[in-house]
Amino acid sequence: METPLHIHWSRPLPDGAQPTTVTVSRDTAGRYFISILVEDEIAPLPATVGQVGIDLGLHDVVVLDSGEKVGNPRFFTQDEKRLAKAQRRLAKKKLGSKNRDKARRKVARIHAHIADRRTDFLHQLSTRLIRENQTICVESLQVKAMVKHPTLAKAIHDVGWGEFVRQLEYKAAWYGRTLVKIDKWYPSSKRCSACGHILDSLTLDSRRWTCPECGRVHDRDVNAAQNILAVGLTVSAGGEAVRPGRVRPTPAGFREAGIPRL
Repeated sequence: METPLHIHWSRPLPDGAQPTTVTVSRDTAGRYFISILVEDEIAPLPATVGQVGIDLGLHDVVVLDSGEKVGNPRFFTQDEKRLAKAQRRLAKKKLGSKNRDKARRKVARIHAHIADRRTDFLHQLSTRLIRENQTICVESLQVKAMVKHPTLAKAIHDVGWGEFVRQLEYKAAWYGRTLVKIDKWYPSSKRCSACGHILDSLTLDSRRWTCPECGRVHDRDVNAAQNILAVGLTVSAGGEAVRPGRVRPTPAGFREAGIPRL
């Protein structure tokens, strides 16, 4: 298997000047990249009054407290059949042959195409949320545990929650925004955003539910996003950990993301 190529070059400069480092690299798909390392100061964005709560899921990548839902493009699913066909052809090629190397490159290019589209989608989404909001509140999902799910691991990898939150973190630091990750034990889906009542249980197929205390009808995901915003603002203002005591909440894991636990 061909190993990626990495070439580093530094140009010496006069005393006091910062060096410039150029890196040429080649990935497994045979694509070449040139990166130039320079020092730069990123100016914070102008302050804004915007604030947003974000609920993460599989059907919709994010649901905002405003009710906006951003659907899941499912980039891997789009190319899954083409990838499977390319992998079958690769398996039939003779080890060490040029044809096998060509087939390997084709598989790598499909993987790269999927990853590039997913990354671009997440960058556009995260940048938009950072630009529009001063405070961004997001739930803490147990992604490492979720990817062990026997039937939904592929979909969880495809949606890219971890990469999305990572982008929010460093962009918030760059542009002077506040990112708040709420306590993983907070029952955002089961708590009424209007009166604070917490259900004892909420089944996965209950996408809408009515609060038995105040009668408010909730969209499960929008209600969760509204709760995430509310508790995130509380944590941001007071630095408190939120652990409601009316019922014993469950971690924000499979159920909070709309994933059945087997």
